[in-house]
Amino acid sequence: MKTEIKTGNVGLDLLYPLIISFLEKDLLELSIDGKIVRGFRSPDAKSIWIRDHSDMLRGGRYFYPDMTSAVEHFAETQSASGRIFDYFTTYPEKPPSERENWTKYVRVPVEADVEYRFIKAAYLAWQAAGDDAWILRLLPRMELALQYVMSHPWYWDAMHRLVKRPYTIDTWDFAYTAGAHDWLQFQIDENTYWGIMHGDNSGYYEAFRIMSRLYSRFGQDEQAWFWEQAAVDLKRNLNKLCWNGRFYTHFCKLSVVSIPGVNEDFQLSLSNPMAVNRGVAAHEQAVSILEEYQSRRGRTGAFAEWFSIDPPFPAGIFGDDKLVEGAYVNGGIMPLVGGELARAAFEHGHEEYGVDILLRYSAMISEKNETYLWYFPDGRAATIETSTSPEAEPTDGWGSSAMLYALIEGLAGIEDMGRGFDKCRISPRWPAAGVHTADIKVAYGASGGGIGYRYRRHSNSIELSLQTERTNASFHLLLPAGMIGTAVKLNKNLIPFQNAAVETSPYVEFEAEIEGHNKVTVHFESDS
Repeated sequence: MKTEIKTGNVGLDLLYPLIISFLEKDLLELSIDGKIVRGFRSPDAKSIWIRDHSDMLRGGRYFYPDMTSAVEHFAETQSASGRIFDYFTTYPEKPPSERENWTKYVRVPVEADVEYRFIKAAYLAWQAAGDDAWILRLLPRMELALQYVMSHPWYWDAMHRLVKRPYTIDTWDFAYTAGAHDWLQFQIDENTYWGIMHGDNSGYYEAFRIMSRLYSRFGQDEQAWFWEQAAVDLKRNLNKLCWNGRFYTHFCKLSVVSIPGVNEDFQLSLSNPMAVNRGVAAHEQAVSILEEYQSRRGRTGAFAEWFSIDPPFPAGIFGDDKLVEGAYVNGGIMPLVGGELARAAFEHGHEEYGVDILLRYSAMISEKNETYLWYFPDGRAATIETSTSPEAEPTDGWGSSAMLYALIEGLAGIEDMGRGFDKCRISPRWPAAGVHTADIKVAYGASGGGIGYRYRRHSNSIELSLQTERTNASFHLLLPAGMIGTAVKLNKNLIPFQNAAVETSPYVEFEAEIEGHNKVTVHFESDS
């Protein structure tokens, strides 16, 4: 089985092949210590960053066979303390001034997000490769990485019991110094301003829950309980400190510092929709975040509401004159944010908004078959001259894979809840796109494990013809507006179900074990 998305909607149907064409160009193969290491790179540098790679696996795993070599290399180069490197490369990074093709490893001290991204990358690789022995060997390294963050004074705030970092723009890697440093500041020193950035903590919440899920799967109940409780505590502490009633405050300060020229309480930063998708935001919070982005779409004048941060900081205050308002992470428009927003919208009762984002992105990238990491609010794409990074290639896999994540898990509604789809959630939301007929196959390039369905909507029923090796499936199926489920059949047998609503969106929910070819029929009628 190979991944395919066919709906008859041209804008939706071109997304998968076009995004895969970007991801194929973003593959990087390095020879290190006589071994080949393969991973996904950002379009701004020839290096494998764990932050890019871990998110890009959400798209790359559907076609690429090597899911493990990059994760293994990050694990093999982990320090005894548990610290993970940000990235590695064998390419000169700053040509023409740098010409040496050394093997280089880098950790950016101001970043607190590296270890949770390592956990996520390992989990996604395991899901796609299906190798239990591999992830069991990696678990001690994953555990060590998290313990490092939870014990290091640079990254753990014992008072609030949350992850801290220097004052950066959301999850990015350079810190505000109030002019005490002459360029971008990546180091921690006596001038560092400290605080809690919500995106770090939502990332670790997800990582803690991954650890709990893995330990539970392998029968290690005590460790599973420990990490689940750690997740519960982190979520409570984060929401108590950082939720401002509408969205997560960008940076909750631990040091006294004020930045003239911007209302920091109003700043909406890129990790907000990620908090939704990582599960740390409750439904009501998720809806509030979605409504905040939609509101700003109508009043900011930007071509899209996918802000890295809004409003931006004054030009140049982070040490580089290129960081003007609306550039890069200082208010640039990022498909990465759009994809996360779409995924959140599908899950929290704003399904038509999710479709709208996907179609806008499709129209944008299909014009020239190009996609960039960021755009100016007026629609101009990033360039080498306007970026702080050495390259600006039109094959951004970070944002495009986020859009693919929203398409497959959100709209097509196939979410792997185990590994190799042995346990999955099936949530087709085609009524939101006006799609009556869809043929969907989702499979991993590494293991071939997959699941597919044919979706057919009739006047008073929806039919799903399913094909998979074997899966325990939870169904969460969107009905047309104003409808209510009346019966569900698995093949010819009636099975229990319940009606549910997410905001005003009607769903039918049920569970079934699917093996081979099966047909599910959901009957519905008007709710009036």
